[in-house]
Amino acid sequence: MNNKVFELFFAMLSLGVLGLSITVIVARLTKSKGFIAEVQKIALPFAALITTTAMFGSLYFSEIVHYVPCRLCWLQRFAMYPLAIFLIIANFKKFKFTRHIAVVLAFAGGSVSAYHWFLERFPNLDAGVCDAKLPCEFIWFENFGFVTLSFMALTAFFSTIILVTLPQLEKK
Repeated sequence: MNNKVFELFFAMLSLGVLGLSITVIVARLTKSKGFIAEVQKIALPFAALITTTAMFGSLYFSEIVHYVPCRLCWLQRFAMYPLAIFLIIANFKKFKFTRHIAVVLAFAGGSVSAYHWFLERFPNLDAGVCDAKLPCEFIWFENFGFVTLSFMALTAFFSTIILVTLPQLEKK
């Protein structure tokens, strides 16, 4: 299969996940308890699926397609990989601070992803963290005029925060 197909697939998947996250935010703001209750049932497994897909997607692009990760990509991976593994385990074993750990990892990775994405748009923002041989503003591919690898990581981190912070609804 052509690599462009995978790039487009992951870009569309990222936008779909972002759309769901925005829908959840709107539902929380409008207090749509029925919708939130349904999403709550799948929130943790879905967050695990999103982060695991992001993890395997990054491995696909670096190990199979040979897109060499820059320093910021590595920092995002340092947050995404443990987050994915932790969320998978959290689906089977309940931890007291699951929500807190997931939010901290996702916020850290999401912050790097946001900076990376803005750096791709505005290379002058570089604060000296990037390597001259592999600059962080280099874009391996872009779909829809804005979806890059760093944007997809940002979407995964953002969606994870939205899903794991859903309020626990009272059982009747």
